[in-house]
Amino acid sequence: MNLLRRHPIALGLLVLLIVSGLQPLPPLLDAVTGTVPAGADLVRPTTYTMLAPLSNVLDALTFLSLARARAFLAVWVIALGAWGALRRGSLGRRLGRAVIGPLAIVLLGVGAVLLPRPVPALVTSDSSVTVLDYHAHTAASHDGRPGWQLADLAAWHAAQGFEASYVTDHNVVFNQTIDEPIRLLPGVEWSVFGQHIVAIGAVAPIDRSVYNRDTRSMLRLFAELHRQGALGLASLPEYWVSHWSDLDDFVAAGVDGFEIVNCAPKAIGFPQPQRARVLQLAAQHDLLVVGASDNHGWGKVTCVWNLSSPSAHGYRANHVIARPIALAQGEWEPWTAAYTQPWLMLRGLSWSERSSWITWILVILIYRAVPRRAGDSAGIGILARSLELFKLRRPPSPPAQGGKTSP
Repeated sequence: MNLLRRHPIALGLLVLLIVSGLQPLPPLLDAVTGTVPAGADLVRPTTYTMLAPLSNVLDALTFLSLARARAFLAVWVIALGAWGALRRGSLGRRLGRAVIGPLAIVLLGVGAVLLPRPVPALVTSDSSVTVLDYHAHTAASHDGRPGWQLADLAAWHAAQGFEASYVTDHNVVFNQTIDEPIRLLPGVEWSVFGQHIVAIGAVAPIDRSVYNRDTRSMLRLFAELHRQGALGLASLPEYWVSHWSDLDDFVAAGVDGFEIVNCAPKAIGFPQPQRARVLQLAAQHDLLVVGASDNHGWGKVTCVWNLSSPSAHGYRANHVIARPIALAQGEWEPWTAAYTQPWLMLRGLSWSERSSWITWILVILIYRAVPRRAGDSAGIGILARSLELFKLRRPPSPPAQGGKTSP
């Protein structure tokens, strides 16, 4: 009872780790069928698992939709600030706690965007498919990370199991040939009248003003891409936000496919009912459905991969493999993010990650629980605080012969 009273947060977290393990989420889901994909798995580097509490938290923050990120930040900043201010202590200590908690949340968010770290990689046992990304950016895009070059983009993809990626900068055509460490493929993302159209394949420059007047003019871009020998995909969140009632017109105009998962904060919250509607339309007209990292150099981890088969075409040519926590962003109201995102994160842990969490919690509990003995130096952490427990004690000297003791 004394341990529970002194360390309720740590013990509560241990309980949540165990309970969430009783109803775990799979590491990956097929975004079309909602089932666990056969022959594909998520491999976590050793350092990722060793630092699982930090790795998992940074990933979970990366996979928040924009609306849920705002709600998450607001709730936790207010809650931690109030908790710090209301705890016992001097005014200075209470003000310090009220600042440190919210600051830690903000720094974690910044770390999720900028901090270099190990990331999971997708592996597949099917050698007939290519692990592909249909939509990614460099610093050539107006909103790309400064200095984010082709080599950075290729390395980012290679670390997560991709074998190839289309380079689709905003209104900047990429037609180079790069094969190492992965193959970078030609493409562009055209911004035209409330819609971004991802063009993949050898693409020529266009006069965007011709396609930027209204919806009808925008739809003519698909025919132009076909004339060039390229494919045109409707990107998220634009067709969801601005052209949802025009999807049949997209099909009639010759759209080749739709993004159904996009990792960008504005698009990751695409709701499941809308995804089902697009899947129905794509299946009916044999259109391609894809996932997109939409990487701009911000953030270290992707939420989606594509297993692309060159022997198939249309609806069956690609399998979209996504992280369940990403697919869940459209299923929960934004105001629930403060507690649903941590719960989704805990449910998504592998048992090796769960073991790492438990180990770190126990280490911290031991550190906090071992009392400092009189005379112990300040030292460094648990070693200094518990050193006395591990010192070798000399056994007492035997009494001298004849019952005499030394003077």
